Amino acid sequence: MAIGPAGEHDGRMVYADVFARSIDDPEGFWGEAAQAVTWTKAPDRVLDSGNPPFYRWFPGGELNTCHNALDRHVEAGHGDRPALIYDSPVTGTRRTLTYGELRDQVARFAGVLRSMGVARGDRVVVYMPMVPEAVVAMLACARLGAVHSVVFGGFAPKELAIRIDDARPKVIVCASCGIEPSRVVAYKPMVDAALELAEHRPDGCVVFQREQAVAELGPRDLDWDKAMAAAEPAECVPVAATDPLYILYTSGTTGRPKGVVRDNGGHAVALLWSMRAIYDIRPGEVFWAASDVGWVVGHSYIVYAPLLLGATTVLYEGKPVGTPDAGAFWRVISDYGVNALFTAPTAFRAIKRDDPGATLLRREAISSLRTLFLAGERLDPDTYHWASEKLGVPVVDHWWQTETGWPVAANMRGLAPMPIKPGSPTVPVPGYDVRVLAPGGRECAPGEEGAICIKLPLPPGTLPTLWQDDERYVASYLTAFPGYYLTGDGGYVDEDGYLYVMGRTDDVINVAGHRLSTGSMEAVLSAHPAVAECAVIGVADELKGQVPRGFVVLKSGAEVDPATLRAELVQAVRDQVGAVAAFKRVDIVAALPKTRSGKILRKTMRGIAEGADEPVPSTIEDARVLDALRETLRGAT
Repeated sequence: MAIGPAGEHDGRMVYADVFARSIDDPEGFWGEAAQAVTWTKAPDRVLDSGNPPFYRWFPGGELNTCHNALDRHVEAGHGDRPALIYDSPVTGTRRTLTYGELRDQVARFAGVLRSMGVARGDRVVVYMPMVPEAVVAMLACARLGAVHSVVFGGFAPKELAIRIDDARPKVIVCASCGIEPSRVVAYKPMVDAALELAEHRPDGCVVFQREQAVAELGPRDLDWDKAMAAAEPAECVPVAATDPLYILYTSGTTGRPKGVVRDNGGHAVALLWSMRAIYDIRPGEVFWAASDVGWVVGHSYIVYAPLLLGATTVLYEGKPVGTPDAGAFWRVISDYGVNALFTAPTAFRAIKRDDPGATLLRREAISSLRTLFLAGERLDPDTYHWASEKLGVPVVDHWWQTETGWPVAANMRGLAPMPIKPGSPTVPVPGYDVRVLAPGGRECAPGEEGAICIKLPLPPGTLPTLWQDDERYVASYLTAFPGYYLTGDGGYVDEDGYLYVMGRTDDVINVAGHRLSTGSMEAVLSAHPAVAECAVIGVADELKGQVPRGFVVLKSGAEVDPATLRAELVQAVRDQVGAVAAFKRVDIVAALPKTRSGKILRKTMRGIAEGADEPVPSTIEDARVLDALRETLRGAT
């Protein structure tokens, strides 16, 4: 299918036609998209639906994802094109790798892994910071047909041990340390501690040494540089389209972790299609996903999708603020001519908090930027309006999950741009038959909130199952509404077909029998001119069952009387949500506890508020923020 931008006026018509075909003729639609991928053996068919709910895309096909991401661009004469730009304000390092250079490094590291016995189907755990070597390690696994499992650098040893025992890797690849704005975090001691706790014993560990904290190596450890110097490059190993490419464990798991599996064929087809159709990026253009390779955004849109397309990807080891200031993003866009930026709303809330007037931004310096894409959590209208006004480019909210691997709902900027509605990620992406269902399976009317589900089969690139646990896959996602994938998010569709995601279904609270979304209350709080970011949780109440409680962080330099602000916020919720919400308490706090990917830890906050002995989540960005909130949260409700 040819992809070319349409104007917003005719975007609805183009979108409707393309979407309808993707649902009515998924095999024809995705079979056409698959022609953009290089196969070593063409698929026998597009979709195997013979064993529902376990659908498989492109059965019989063979390919190598690394070849599609690197070798084929070099072979096409683009070896000198920049593939990866590394920018690290925390170390003062900048480095650019061309497609040819990156291919050569990946081939050589694949040789290192091969010399350690890694072969097709073996697992490799990667525990690294945002350095080029992390990307090299991931692609080297793909080159050999091995399965990588990236664990966010800095995860606690216990959590790392659980993942090691579940994935049972042949090799671990790690760095000696990670670097935060205020500290150096030694990784190798955490790997050693995890291996003490784990039952599984990998054959060896490759350690990339960083000068900020050089690790002491043991008898089974290899130094990255020395191993690379001695290695022979490895060629690409063709694998089945249905073979796993990677395992990515969802955050915040307890007990046995939930390992999302991504296959090779569907993943390559979907991500390559998405770069053009959703993100409007062409080969040679510069795409920056300001995330981390430990998260799904990093897998999909730092590493694989841009390289599958032949674009240039930015790998940024820094923060939106503090490295050194709230102008960091503008510098990166300016320095490298970034055409599209993808990050989380929390990053822009942090920038807005520190520089509410955007005094560090000069539009002419970021003239290359065409679009800002935001995802990972609900985009509040205030942040949307602020970013739109300051940047002067379309701000595109879009929504997806670790499990889906690529967007479920978006404004299709490369295919059919549509009018933007603040608060909505626009419409379901072709391939996703999204339905909003009420208890019992009835489809909700426009404007009626319910559970957001996706009718099976899911499109290519989504999870086919969980790692070695089909039963849990069915129980977790496919049981609540038979024939549908349960996203776990609630929301509604409006009269125009626009989707609104109001938050996790466990963020719907029951106040005296009335089901209310905390997301709707957060939208009201975030609209106040003094509020940088906010969270609303439901806490237990003897009379009403639950009552909402708000927490707000103020913008930098905001001069307000706390009592006046609280009264204004309470009244605003009463006016816009209704008195039934019983919203009476809001606290002003210095910061909200978040995961490293920027998601507010609402469930943890709720547990503490209700007196539970909540552990510090392994995914938390700064445990000190949670400690500071404990007394506030445990106060009278």
